[in-house]
Amino acid sequence: MSKIVGVIGGGQLARMMIPAAVNLGITLRVLAVTENEPAALAVTAYGSHLDLDAVAAFAETVDVVTFDHEHVPQSVLRELVARGVNVQPGPDPLQLAQDKLAMRERLAALGIPVPDWARVSDTDELAAFLADHGGSAVLKTPTGGYDGKGVRVVRDAAEAADWFAEADGKPLLVEELVEFRRELAQLVARRPSGELALWPVVESVQRDGVCAEVIAPAPNSAGKLADVAADIATTVAESLGVTGVLAVELFETTDDRLLVNELAMRPHNTGHWTLDGATTSQFEQHLRAVLDLPLGATGCRDEWSVMVNVLGGPTSDAISDRYDAAFADQPTVKFHFYDKQPRPGRKVGHVNAGGDDLDDVVYRARAAAAFFEN
Repeated sequence: MSKIVGVIGGGQLARMMIPAAVNLGITLRVLAVTENEPAALAVTAYGSHLDLDAVAAFAETVDVVTFDHEHVPQSVLRELVARGVNVQPGPDPLQLAQDKLAMRERLAALGIPVPDWARVSDTDELAAFLADHGGSAVLKTPTGGYDGKGVRVVRDAAEAADWFAEADGKPLLVEELVEFRRELAQLVARRPSGELALWPVVESVQRDGVCAEVIAPAPNSAGKLADVAADIATTVAESLGVTGVLAVELFETTDDRLLVNELAMRPHNTGHWTLDGATTSQFEQHLRAVLDLPLGATGCRDEWSVMVNVLGGPTSDAISDRYDAAFADQPTVKFHFYDKQPRPGRKVGHVNAGGDDLDDVVYRARAAAAFFEN
């Protein structure tokens, strides 16, 4: 009988694990909230990730529990572990992905380079941080933020009065406004027995706080930069006991440093290029890792791979109406759609292109994605 992996959350990450599970001979089960989620093809149970009874009942049907997102409460995660459930990654590393203040504290204790930061509980503390950091800073909610949500650039403490009121005495995270030339991401996979595998460091292009494009490998990254990125990701994965795929989002600063911006302990948007551009995709690797199977090779299939997100897009009916034109115009591009209802800025799919000429690869990926814009 094949191993059974249970994924909590029915989003596009769970959806993209389905083909990998089929190819590996693994049974994939998904706990989704509704029948309209992207991973509906593999849904075997409905229930909220906030409901201990629903999650525990689902966990009894699988060999290992993993995640499509990082929003399962710590109380639920720790109760699962107490009941003997195999949870990968475990509650301790996931807590750092859920709480940015805890993440900053832990990374700083490990000596991992991060932006200068502080806890702030009111406008006076924020004003003091601003005064020490040139009058500008980035304010973040410690929990719940993603894709630009829960992040605000502030230049006057009064601009954050509403957030402090909503926080009701709980601290927020403030960080220096980093001067960076580009954003990078280093993905690594780790299995419980300790084996690690890293993909090449990639460059990500953000628009309005959302990842829009990824170039793999990052241009001009060979040598020291790639070595430092790999060392950072390896240290984080090993020190925190991460299992499965870990994405370490980085700033390459104007003074040639690498600083950790965010962590994601699951397959990540910056790794979607691996579906078509790497020997082993991040989705296959994640399944291998959480089952403690030997990891696959992570080399590039092409000299360059480019991923472009399809954001927002037309109505769901209109997407299929554009297939003919898009497929005919860009026959070498790989299209991936998530069966999500479009809305402005929402990731409803992505395209991957590969080849030896970076300018040409970028052009083909952008041209393919453009067919599905509003």
